[in-house]
Amino acid sequence: MLSRKRRREEPPSIHPRNRYAENPPDFAQLASLYPSFEPFVFFSRSGRPTIDWKDFNATRELTRVLLLHDHAVNWWIPDGQLCPTVPNRSNYIHWINDLLSSELIPATHGSDHRIKGFDIGTGANCIYPLLGASLLGWSFVGSDVTEVALEWATKNVESNPHLLELIKIRNANDPFSLGGFTSSRRDITNESNPDLCIEENTQPLCQDLKEPSALDPPVLVGVVKDGESFDFCMCNPPFFESFEEANLNPRTSCGGTAEEMVCPGGEKAFITRIIEDSVVLKRSFRWFSTMVGKKANLKFLISKLREVGVSVVKTTEFVQGQTARWGLAWSFIPPSKDFISSNTPMRSQISFTLEGLKRQCGAFQVLKSMESFFLDKGISCKIDLSSFSMTVTLSEVQVNIAPKNGLELLKAGENQPSKSQCVFCVSLLEQIPGTLLVRWSSSAKDRPAVSGGFNSFFNQLEEYLRKEFSLKA
Repeated sequence: MLSRKRRREEPPSIHPRNRYAENPPDFAQLASLYPSFEPFVFFSRSGRPTIDWKDFNATRELTRVLLLHDHAVNWWIPDGQLCPTVPNRSNYIHWINDLLSSELIPATHGSDHRIKGFDIGTGANCIYPLLGASLLGWSFVGSDVTEVALEWATKNVESNPHLLELIKIRNANDPFSLGGFTSSRRDITNESNPDLCIEENTQPLCQDLKEPSALDPPVLVGVVKDGESFDFCMCNPPFFESFEEANLNPRTSCGGTAEEMVCPGGEKAFITRIIEDSVVLKRSFRWFSTMVGKKANLKFLISKLREVGVSVVKTTEFVQGQTARWGLAWSFIPPSKDFISSNTPMRSQISFTLEGLKRQCGAFQVLKSMESFFLDKGISCKIDLSSFSMTVTLSEVQVNIAPKNGLELLKAGENQPSKSQCVFCVSLLEQIPGTLLVRWSSSAKDRPAVSGGFNSFFNQLEEYLRKEFSLKA
């Protein structure tokens, strides 16, 4: 078991400026303050208050009370719409703020300019504009293509008068906007709010673009107005190629419509379209950005960015609970300096992904296989099921054997006396259903000791797990 001191040396799994980094949501307190949340809270076997993450009503109510309690934001979505997690979405906002504050890409305005963002596919939840406006005072345009999303995003903005002037909701699916028509507005009315009005697009930037098909709604080109400029765009893209893929995770329920969850070609195809549009609008944004659900797609997307001639690419990792996502940002504007200072500690990690896991082969089964791998080689390990991680302890003798002689002789050093030990952690993070990220991390103290032989060590673990679960490399 890692000591408390060693635990503090591990890099944080959440952005340091995220309000939940040091103070995670207290379900018991929230239940006592908000009677509507109380029925969803119960105590786990370990005695900690929790909710049923498979219950959409529970996750929606949690998001509602967190936004109200911690951000003074009134919020709601109808059944079936994508329900965001507030801590995870806050990570993305803070990372964008890091990019803007670094001044790696110089601003083209004065110091009194308000930061302006564009949210691609804001959804009924409108979470990024609401968080960006309430946390940092940013202004936003949020776009979407379905009437339900446009209607409820507007309702969520109008429910917060203090943010009303900061957030505009735009219909990205108006076919007339791609034909060179001038400004127009269309009313979407319902019985509860007859005054609801959605902003329509005006004058596209490129008159020669072909009109997108029904399966190809506009992303940026034809949605951004002529003469508009933004500090950044952001996107939570549809990660999946089919609803069958999206529904593989039985442990959580975050809702989500076809437009929010599924896209032909999945996230790789959707983000490729953002990249293609960014080439046309390269001078309209300081930063383009998107979330990425599968680490395996990052290499392809970064290669695509290099092909189109971007000046800078930045990536980061968002970790919340057992779920990992990645942030990808790029710009065509020449940078003012060659690096961006990080606000988080330097971390030393090695990772690989296991894709195509069958539904019955989850994190628990992978952990047990890892345990067999380590114990077979005489390496001490201990599973922590609460965090789906494993603490691995190498003696000083084993550390010295590994770089020189390989893993086959590690067992020989198992019982030899040793004055010190090296401890590292192997953790499992779910990217999307059927895909797990296996990640090693160590304390700063132990990194020099284990670095020599660990690449070979970790490669053998990867080969073992792929063979065990019949996965392709």
